[in-house]
Amino acid sequence: MRPRMAEITADVVAAHGLSEAEYERVLHALGREPNLVELGIFSVMWSEHCSYKSSRLHLKKLPVEAPWVICGPGENAGVIDIGDNQACIFKMESHNHPSYIEPYQGAATGVGGILRDVFTMGARPIANLNALRFGRPDHPKMKALVKGVVAGIGGYGNCVGVPTVGGETNFHSAYDGNILVNAMTVGVADQDKIFYSAATGLGNPIVYVGSKTGRDGIHGATMDSADFGDDIDAKRPTVQVGDPFVEKLLIEACLELMATDAIVAIQDMGAAGLTSSSVEMATNGKAGIILDMDKVPCREAGMTPYEMMLSESQERMLMVLKPGKEPMAEAIFKKWELDFAVIGEVTDTGHMVLTFKGDVVCDIPLGPLAEDAPLYDRPHMSLEEYKVWANVAPLGDVPESTDIGADLLKLMACPDLASRRWIWEQYDSQVGADTMQKSGGDAAVVRIHGSKKALAMTTDCTPRYVYADPYEGGKQAVAETYRNLSAVGAKPLAITNCLNFANPQRPEIMAQIVECLRGMGDACRALDYPIVSGNVSLYNESKATGGGSAILPTPAIGGVGLMDDHEKMATIGFKKEGEHIVLLSDGYQQSRTGLNQSLWLREIRGRQAGKCPPVDLKLERIYGQAVREAIQNGWVTAVHDVSDGGTLVALAEMALASDLGANLSWVAKSDFWFSECQSSYLVTTDDLDALYHRLPPEVLLSPLGVVGGDKLANPEFDIPLAALREASDSFFRDWMEG
Repeated sequence: MRPRMAEITADVVAAHGLSEAEYERVLHALGREPNLVELGIFSVMWSEHCSYKSSRLHLKKLPVEAPWVICGPGENAGVIDIGDNQACIFKMESHNHPSYIEPYQGAATGVGGILRDVFTMGARPIANLNALRFGRPDHPKMKALVKGVVAGIGGYGNCVGVPTVGGETNFHSAYDGNILVNAMTVGVADQDKIFYSAATGLGNPIVYVGSKTGRDGIHGATMDSADFGDDIDAKRPTVQVGDPFVEKLLIEACLELMATDAIVAIQDMGAAGLTSSSVEMATNGKAGIILDMDKVPCREAGMTPYEMMLSESQERMLMVLKPGKEPMAEAIFKKWELDFAVIGEVTDTGHMVLTFKGDVVCDIPLGPLAEDAPLYDRPHMSLEEYKVWANVAPLGDVPESTDIGADLLKLMACPDLASRRWIWEQYDSQVGADTMQKSGGDAAVVRIHGSKKALAMTTDCTPRYVYADPYEGGKQAVAETYRNLSAVGAKPLAITNCLNFANPQRPEIMAQIVECLRGMGDACRALDYPIVSGNVSLYNESKATGGGSAILPTPAIGGVGLMDDHEKMATIGFKKEGEHIVLLSDGYQQSRTGLNQSLWLREIRGRQAGKCPPVDLKLERIYGQAVREAIQNGWVTAVHDVSDGGTLVALAEMALASDLGANLSWVAKSDFWFSECQSSYLVTTDDLDALYHRLPPEVLLSPLGVVGGDKLANPEFDIPLAALREASDSFFRDWMEG
């Protein structure tokens, strides 16, 4: 018997984000009209956020395998072998729309969700990172959004006891109405204690643990799969509310239970909550599932099955246990003051069945919900058609700088290059006592506790490049993480990603997605650097009052590398006076290509023009290997990659990191100092002649000068470090205190 529910009208279907064609598929899958619970479940499972219906076709083309990959995409997070029976488990995800609506809780629950993805698989989280994109600083909402997001990340990460060690923050008007908050977590587990999500074993108990279910976050996945209109404030109830102290208890309770032999499968209740976790577990185990909704722990009276299944309340997990292990597991979770309830069991029906007050309120075949969910080959422009549409102005003639020193000071003070100290000082980067290098260098480095090994990690993307040329920009985003990991001395092993784009139903946006993924794939193959996990966030655009339209295409890449001996780690700061400063780069042989889309061009000349600086993947690999070898053998004393702002900005950052200046003998024009040519590193050495003979012949060396003094100086400019520091510190200080 089925209880009476709301009538399913065309308006009700539309309100659930399903098209007419998709609703016809629902009718075909069920052979009847769904009730409201069933409609709600289809709506969240077929949302972009859960089904990847616009991107799945193209994601399948990415390289995901290597001898050191233990588990690629498809589970809660990616898993790689780091030796000594240890595995690194990591992933990056988005919480963009919730963070625009409610910045503190949106960012905080983004951190909480990605932490659960990692410890669900048996890993103890050792580090958090983030990649943040905001709109114009003078936008009336932006200061509050920045303050709220940073406070949310710090508030959750600091309380849960996992260090926040790195990330990136950029500003552009394209994010005025739709900011991006991408969170990444890295964890470590024993290889023989990795847990997966496949529900198996007929009759095995299904257990709910963690916090109680409330009405927060209902239809969060659906909201994340639509663009913004003028009804943003009305969507506030779709944002979850997190409690980091409960998350800490949940981590410890799960890891304690994982030390036993009780768990068959485990899944985080993330997007779409109890719905996605139960569907994914049953689908991965090729089983069925029956849940008694009367047994779901609820914190609000009168909750309906619809609300329970679609709630995205935080700090909750779903498990399948071995029979007879329930009392032991319950004792562990009660000790940690968490809810524990047996709410169902594994079946062999291939259906999801829900009961409530003795009635069946849902009976859906699992195939159509997951494996047979809609899959679209959206129309898209070719790369050449896209470039015509994007209409990026050619670089053309660019007047040389008349004052390189003044240009540098202006660049160092601009929002995209100014010191992020105001941000990262709000994060606890030292909890756990294993952080070897935090924000401010090329990559964060965290020691693997009790060993000489360390993991290096970074997040990178240059959206202005991707907009100008999605293929080259996709390559560059991957290559920059490779470069940053190499710059600290780590061997790059694998990446995760968070693919942030606008409306895929627009052919130009779909072209960005397709070409960007093609570029990423080519880079990963050339660098032997597979993709093991990720997230797709679409419909990032806003029609809201005061907002822009589509965001810049932003494929944020999270890279992880391994260091066998953290004592050989490189840092960016100059080490002592008299050491030689050397540029390792082939890029400057390519006449002026590095000024294309450069920050110097935008900030000094007021233009966003030119092609994306090309990435030579063969050179990228050669230079990266050479730099890692030089670090390993002690041939270099400081290393910094050349990226945003070019060589002179990189030199300024090395100087500020050490309070040592540089006497530069190299005299050049602005197209050298501010070029953003790829595959380029700055190093220091106390034995220049030896470095010439030790590096491969393909690596070109250009001695620029020596470390010393309290200025960056050459015959054409003379910039005191005090002026550089004031410029670098001024943006956030004046903006936040003003």
